[in-house]
Amino acid sequence: MHQINARGTFMVSKYAIPHLLKSENPHIMMLSPPLDMQEKWFAPATAYAMAKFGMSLVVLGLAGEQRGKIAVNALWPRTTIATAAIKNLLGGDAIMRASRKPEILAEAAYRIFHKPKSFTGNFLIDDTFLAAEGVTDFDVYRADPSQPLQVDFFVPDNIPPPSGVSLKAKV
Repeated sequence: MHQINARGTFMVSKYAIPHLLKSENPHIMMLSPPLDMQEKWFAPATAYAMAKFGMSLVVLGLAGEQRGKIAVNALWPRTTIATAAIKNLLGGDAIMRASRKPEILAEAAYRIFHKPKSFTGNFLIDDTFLAAEGVTDFDVYRADPSQPLQVDFFVPDNIPPPSGVSLKAKV
């Protein structure tokens, strides 16, 4: 887990930098959480938390190292995302229905990559970032609107959902 998440993120980024520097608007983006160091994130799964927060430390370091040359940011979902990993590891179809579609992360990534390279060193929550970009309809991303959304790991308590966005089931 550490070889892939933390070390892999660092190594792939470092080897990509010379190629990215040839680009007009280079970006590196990690799917890693905001640096919210609390026991509640580490206690249930210490190794996983260390691996994911290790990726976030890479974002922090590379954003500083590459400032002005390459944008380096982190994106993290507020809710679980309906992927095979979520289905197989966290609870099958029930968790899938309580998740958002991967398209929310795709939209956020697309918008991040179209920001200037001065947009760097950010730890972004998908819906908060998209709301700041003018997105107002988050229901299109729900896998099953009749189900309440499952908040993902590592979402800081001090970053509430955007105004008008509810995690409750839609009736």
